[in-house]
Amino acid sequence: MARITVEDCLEKVESRFDLVLKAADRARDLISTSAEPLVETENDKPTIIALREIADGVLDEDYVPPSNDDDTEEVFLDNEDEG
Repeated sequence: MARITVEDCLEKVESRFDLVLKAADRARDLISTSAEPLVETENDKPTIIALREIADGVLDEDYVPPSNDDDTEEVFLDNEDEG
């Protein structure tokens, strides 16, 4: 497979910051939920797979990773008890 570049990805997202957030969210999704990659892989790490998905345009603008809102809320509640 060809190398993936930031420029390839920036054609699909608005800014480098959005690129980082979207790629990180998708990589976490690939790791934690065992989601299937949307592109062909060759022993690529989840971060590279996420960037390839973005560059190929298979991960759309509205991608929202599965959330663990319950876990986040629990952490905040635990911190309130310490104060």
